[in-house]
Amino acid sequence: MLTVVQAFDRAPIAEIEIDDAAALERKLQAADKIFRDRDGWLKPHRRIAILRRLAELMEGRRDHLAMQIAREGGKPLPDAIVETNRAIDGVHNAADELRNLAGREIPMGLSTAAESRWAFTTKEPIGVVAAISAFNHPLNLIVHQVAPAIAVGCPVIVKPASTTPLSCLDFVALVREAGLPEPWCQTFVTEDNALAERLATDARVAFLSFIGSARVGWSLHAKLAPGTRSALEHGGAAPAIVDRTADLGKVIEPIVKGGYYHAGQVCVSTQRIYVHADIADDFTHDLVARVETLRTADPALPDTEVGPLILPREADRVAQWIREAVEGGATLATGGKRLSETTLEPAVLLDPAADAKLSTLEVFGPVVAVYRYADLDEAIRQANALPTAFQASVFAQDINVALRAANRLDASAVMINDPTAFRTDWMPFAGRRESGYGTGGIPYTMRDMTQEKMILMRRS
Repeated sequence: MLTVVQAFDRAPIAEIEIDDAAALERKLQAADKIFRDRDGWLKPHRRIAILRRLAELMEGRRDHLAMQIAREGGKPLPDAIVETNRAIDGVHNAADELRNLAGREIPMGLSTAAESRWAFTTKEPIGVVAAISAFNHPLNLIVHQVAPAIAVGCPVIVKPASTTPLSCLDFVALVREAGLPEPWCQTFVTEDNALAERLATDARVAFLSFIGSARVGWSLHAKLAPGTRSALEHGGAAPAIVDRTADLGKVIEPIVKGGYYHAGQVCVSTQRIYVHADIADDFTHDLVARVETLRTADPALPDTEVGPLILPREADRVAQWIREAVEGGATLATGGKRLSETTLEPAVLLDPAADAKLSTLEVFGPVVAVYRYADLDEAIRQANALPTAFQASVFAQDINVALRAANRLDASAVMINDPTAFRTDWMPFAGRRESGYGTGGIPYTMRDMTQEKMILMRRS
């Protein structure tokens, strides 16, 4: 049995059964069998109806789903409500996108060899999907991995994070209630990394969707069966550049939201902030003042702004990184104090060393680092210096500065006057280099979970 606890106080919530190797084999066989039966594939209108019904059921369970996120994942309730709303909209998005998922005509008659022929492509589901998910958005990430598979007609086996399985189990139960037969969407709950690897690398799996650490993701990617596609979503130490033309009155809130949302446990959390020297003192004063007002408490309370880290050992790690940065010459402007087994005061550090962990690695905690700069291109160089690259921000009222930074920052998306953590669920979402592989976002995932087949007709 797996004991699921509240992230905030470690109080037990539930005990659930875990799956063993025999269960994994049964689920793989069921998924493979149903996919091989082409006569049994669900028609698009049936899949749309299931997704619409699923969204309706989720609406009816909105409060429960949000509280579940807050309890098992530690996300403050106001943000958990937002996640639930996004997840419901994401299911609608998958159904809507089926209207746009189409093939194309292939020109014929362009040579004598191609005369009297007509060709077009169709979209087919790629096959069995293995989805391995993360704890930090325990409902919406599952939707991003599962709803596209349902929409395009791929059987999916989803493994939630062992710290946050309840949101996934509730969601899949609603999928069944919405009318999708069990073999098309199954859960696999395990704490056994070897079994999770067996799921990902099984030859019957045609597509791996992995959200989690780069170390694990790239290791699995290297072991995939021949022909298996993958989408990897990892993280980075997202940079934000604050130009001297930025409106400080409009910068602090998005910076704080980007850095401390879900206690910084987001793959695109704002972590490294490069501030022009002309405004650095004022910026730091205002940032510290706002951070010191953040309410760190039980995420189930409606006025909590910062909740816990997912595990005590993660709080230990973040606290250690802060200590190491200070010992290396950084100034701790505020925060960093341990409040409980899993909570830390939101922290601001000034000018950590270039080789400090806080300057080079993803902290995944409630910490930001502020660095002064005098030359924009030097700030961009520092922002681009890491092997990870995901989303970035630039805050400026000077359009030339904003566009120069946007053009030169090594990122898959650059937000101008918005936080690095901004996301809508229909936009492309992708890590570069060590930060990921493939493109997330519901429409993009649906395209990746299909393959084109060309049909050619020869006229007599």
